[in-house]
Amino acid sequence: MSWKIANLCADRIFGSAARKQIIMFLADKASDDGSGIWCSKGTIQRHTELGESTVKRTITDFLREGILIETGRRTCKNGFTVIYRIVLDRVMALESSAEPDEGTGSTVDPVQHDPSRGSRVDGVPGPRWTPNHPETIHKPPTRRRAEAAVDERVEKIWSAYPKDRQRGRAACFAQIGEALKEGIDPDDLLRAVQAYAAESAGFTRSKVCFSDNWFATRRWQRFLEVAAEERQARTTLAADHHARLAAWVRDRSPMCKHITAPQVTALVAAGLVTDGQLRAAGLAG
Repeated sequence: MSWKIANLCADRIFGSAARKQIIMFLADKASDDGSGIWCSKGTIQRHTELGESTVKRTITDFLREGILIETGRRTCKNGFTVIYRIVLDRVMALESSAEPDEGTGSTVDPVQHDPSRGSRVDGVPGPRWTPNHPETIHKPPTRRRAEAAVDERVEKIWSAYPKDRQRGRAACFAQIGEALKEGIDPDDLLRAVQAYAAESAGFTRSKVCFSDNWFATRRWQRFLEVAAEERQARTTLAADHHARLAAWVRDRSPMCKHITAPQVTALVAAGLVTDGQLRAAGLAG
């Protein structure tokens, strides 16, 4: 049992009472790093008193969302029991259930701003400032302000997703952040979201994909692959074009008059022509 994992899960919003009940039961079985959870779905069902289909669906959703991962199997009298681990980074990325700190101090009996005079019975003055003087209190940053410092790139990618299909903001932020950590260019990911938005414009609700599923199943990969193929095609086309221009230079073709200065620079940078060949073709002073 880990109080650390239980407290972490208790402080996060999981989307429903059933999901919260199941993750809290699993957290009660976890080690401090979230690992070592081995209990069957039947055991979860008996202890949480939830329906069998609810337990199975929720565990499947947790695995798909990356909140849980399978780390092995353990034999038992009925065959085997799956061993799970709670992914702490995924849980911490979820929205906090804690109430925001909107202010400190009492409004009924406000803090005194003047220094206390203390007792003069024994001629000993009181302290210069009261222990809770406002000039000595440094309000710590609230969780809400800390979470507001979100990577602007992630926010921009999330905002590009069609508004009517945005769902599970915290989970999406975690998935986007994971993709960026893997080295995915944020501009490429942004273009993938924009391409999907354009492609699915006008689709009925039954045919669209909500953002949490779209990012969790990494559907952006298809758009990145298409973009990579298009870049490769443009690179190949440019290489063929430069090869043709280089042939004109080497042959001193009359077509050299159509070669521009930027193209000459590109040919030299690519090592396709020499300065002598350019002078011979009348393209260098």
